[in-house]
Amino acid sequence: MATLLLALSAISTGLFAGYFLIFQTGIMPALARLTDEQFVPAMRRINELVPRPVFLLTFFAIVAFPSAALAVPVEGRSDNQKWLLVAGLVCAIINHLVTIGGNVPLNNSLAAATSRPDSVARAAFESRWNACHLVRTLFSVAAFVLIVSAALS
Repeated sequence: MATLLLALSAISTGLFAGYFLIFQTGIMPALARLTDEQFVPAMRRINELVPRPVFLLTFFAIVAFPSAALAVPVEGRSDNQKWLLVAGLVCAIINHLVTIGGNVPLNNSLAAATSRPDSVARAAFESRWNACHLVRTLFSVAAFVLIVSAALS
């Protein structure tokens, strides 16, 4: 059971980190090239469509699986493996805190900014959202690296 939970931890954090990394390195740079009148509606549509079951499943899995892996008693688990798993879980939790405290409120503000010109809505959104996204991308990649390291130790 512990091996399965550790594998599911690595898979879910890898999927999540990969999604955020692609968004960081491909999607946002592409959207940055759009005009304000194209960018704002595109980002609104993305923000409407992202919180679907697959995203939400992985969003919760990157905390649930490492937590469960730590909760299952394992005879012979090394301290190194335990602390790598704890560090990965902490990175996943920080990722969630940035998402909930930073990106989601910005998404909600952009959605509600229908009476403002797109240039004003974008200026209040884009750089702050990108900064938050970079932080959560780094933490999700760190979570993945740490959890894979735990699985290999």
